[in-house]
Amino acid sequence: MIVVTGATGQFGRLAVEKLLARGVPAAEIAAAVRTPEKAADLAARGVEVREADYDRPETLAPAFAGADKLLFVSANGPDALRIAQHRAVVDAAREAGVGLVAYTSVVDADTNPLGLARVHRDTEAALAGSGLPTVLLRNGWYTENYTAALPDAVERGAIVGSAGEGRIASAARADYAEAAAAVLTRDDQAGRVYELTGDRAWTLAELAAAATAVSGREVVYTDLPAERYARILTDAGLPDFLVELLVDSDTKVAQGALERVAGDLPALLGRPATPLSDSVAEALKG
Repeated sequence: MIVVTGATGQFGRLAVEKLLARGVPAAEIAAAVRTPEKAADLAARGVEVREADYDRPETLAPAFAGADKLLFVSANGPDALRIAQHRAVVDAAREAGVGLVAYTSVVDADTNPLGLARVHRDTEAALAGSGLPTVLLRNGWYTENYTAALPDAVERGAIVGSAGEGRIASAARADYAEAAAAVLTRDDQAGRVYELTGDRAWTLAELAAAATAVSGREVVYTDLPAERYARILTDAGLPDFLVELLVDSDTKVAQGALERVAGDLPALLGRPATPLSDSVAEALKG
């Protein structure tokens, strides 16, 4: 049995789809979700749906029961909350006797200067201390972190941020989900660490140029001081923890935090990662 946490979220749902596409029988997949009703479509296809709420640790071990493999999808939210949630998952996986944990970490977690890497380092340490067989899926940035806002950017003719000329070796979320499915359908993965990035690193100015090429409307990247960028995000209604994460990410990108290109992702996929131009076209289609 392969159990996938967060299976109604953007990444987890894709991972379930990629497992099914690789021929894993639906009856051998369990979708561990906070709200089971939201997984009714998966249940209708034969996937077992189990309640698993990171904020209710008592739900976790039963959800992981019988798991030969567990795809542990990292949570979203403030650092302190995520650390507590992740430790609860690790404790429950140990209690349930999970055969292998595949954890979605961040690229170069042990040395990455991104603020959010602190959570991943803590979780990796908790997994190491648990004695659980573990494989680390150290995902780079999702291209969708930027392309999700492209339609509005095209309307405004502007992309703003604080990343300077820093480069981002991102890949599409679906690429990372497919890589996770590839790992979960292979043997002898315990102890492996995969550094997963796109094939080419790009700048926000290049993102603006790609948006211009696809839309036919000029889009310009404007680099801002971190304080001003934070004010814009706050004025847009984003919660404080997310403003801090986005500003920190951009300033660390400017310092090279996400520029490294590794070869693990295309090796797992058996093809190149989705190029930026394709992700931009997808975001702006219609």
